[in-house]
Amino acid sequence: MKTIRPFNTLLTAMAVSILALGASGASAQDTLRSLTAFPSSDATAALYAEFVELVNERGAGILEIDIVGGPEIVPGFQQTEAVARGTIDMTYAPISYSLGVFPEGDAWVGSNLTPMESRENGGFELVQSIAAEKLGVHVLSRFAPAAPLALYFVDEPKVDADGNLDLSGLRMRASPLYNALYEALGAVPVTISVPDIYSGLERRTFDGMGFPPSAIDGWSWDRFLKYRLDPGFMQTDLGIYINPSKWAALSDESRQILTDTAVEFEATSYELWQQVTEEANAKFEGLGMQVVALEGAGRQAFLDTAFGASWDRLKASGSDDYEALRDHYYREPK
Repeated sequence: MKTIRPFNTLLTAMAVSILALGASGASAQDTLRSLTAFPSSDATAALYAEFVELVNERGAGILEIDIVGGPEIVPGFQQTEAVARGTIDMTYAPISYSLGVFPEGDAWVGSNLTPMESRENGGFELVQSIAAEKLGVHVLSRFAPAAPLALYFVDEPKVDADGNLDLSGLRMRASPLYNALYEALGAVPVTISVPDIYSGLERRTFDGMGFPPSAIDGWSWDRFLKYRLDPGFMQTDLGIYINPSKWAALSDESRQILTDTAVEFEATSYELWQQVTEEANAKFEGLGMQVVALEGAGRQAFLDTAFGASWDRLKASGSDDYEALRDHYYREPK
C-alpha cells in the first residue's frame, strides 16, 4: 500500500529544502576566535583590540574576529602551539615564546630595521615561510613593532670605570627575549611569570628585568623599579598567528581584509609605539624613576652585546636561514 504523507509534513519538508538551498547560495560570515598572550589590561593587548575593532569594522558581514580571552584560558607560552593544533583559530603573542622550536624568531628580536623595511625587502615573507614549516602557523603580522626594550632595576646598576654595564651576580627576571643578554653580562635569569612580577619584586626575588617601556604602565612595578638603563635596545617581537587550515578556509575577501589591515597597522602602530615609548619614559621619570645613561664606548659595547646576543643565539641554533635572515633584518652599524 502506498503511504500518503500528511500535507503539513510535505510543506515542512519543502520549507527546509528551500532554506537549505538559500543557505548554500549565500556566503556565510567568517569568524576567527582569538586569544591574547597578555591580559586585556596590558597596553599591547589593548592595541591588539584596536586592530581587531578595525578588522571587524572593515569586514562587517564578511569577517569577524572574536577575542575570547587571554592567558587565563591558555597560558601565553602555549598559545602559538594551540593555534597550530587548531584548538584556537588565532592568537597574538611574542614570537620568542617559541624560540625552542623556532630559533629564527630571534631575527625579529635582533632587528634594527623598521617593519616596513623588512616587509619591502622580503624579510617578513621569509619568516612567514619558515614559521609555516616549523611552527605550523600562518604569520599575519608583526605587532606593536620595533618598539625598543629597556632594562629596569631595583637598585642602581653598576657601571665600571670604562663605562661598561656590569650585571655580575644580579638576578634578572627571565624571558627568552633577554636571557642571552643577561648571561653575556654576567646576570642570572630567574623565572617569574608576568602576573607574579609584582609579588616577586615585593619579596625581592629578583633585582631587575627587561620589558618594553610602552607596556610597563598599569602594573605598579615602578613602586620597586627605580632605575632605567639608557639606551633602549633590540625590538619587541609580538606577532599575530592564524591556524593555516582556518586561513585557507577563509574567503578571498576575508584574507584580503586581514592582510591589508595588518600591513597598514604595522606601519601606523610602529609610529604610535615610538611615541608611546617616549611618553611612558617621561611619565615614570616624572614619578621619580632615574635614568642610568651609558655613554661613548660603553654605550656601543652594550648595544653590540644586546643585538649580538640574539644573532649569536640564532647562529648557534644551526638554522640554515641564519645568513638570509641577518641580511633581511639587520644593518651593520657604520
